[in-house]
Amino acid sequence: MGVALMAQRSFYVLAYDVVDDRRRLKVARYLEALGERVQDSVFEAYLTPGELDKLIGKVRKLIKTQEDSLRVYELCAACREKVRTVGRGRVTAPPGLKIV
Repeated sequence: MGVALMAQRSFYVLAYDVVDDRRRLKVARYLEALGERVQDSVFEAYLTPGELDKLIGKVRKLIKTQEDSLRVYELCAACREKVRTVGRGRVTAPPGLKIV
């Protein structure tokens, strides 16, 4: 992926809390198509503003906003470099980069 395209994408942490099993499964499957699952209900993804808007619109249709929630945290590049993990896992690499 080119540098210009990466400049349009931002890094997001997406965390959901969905009460109903069926709704939760639909949200999880949708997010799995867009990002990396890093914990049961937490994903990391690099998204354009349009992709983020589409994601939020789709999740609004899948959940009951009185019972469920999706939290979206945007992390700048400097903040992303400060993310630490303890135990298994690592921060999701930008698209197009491979860590060997």
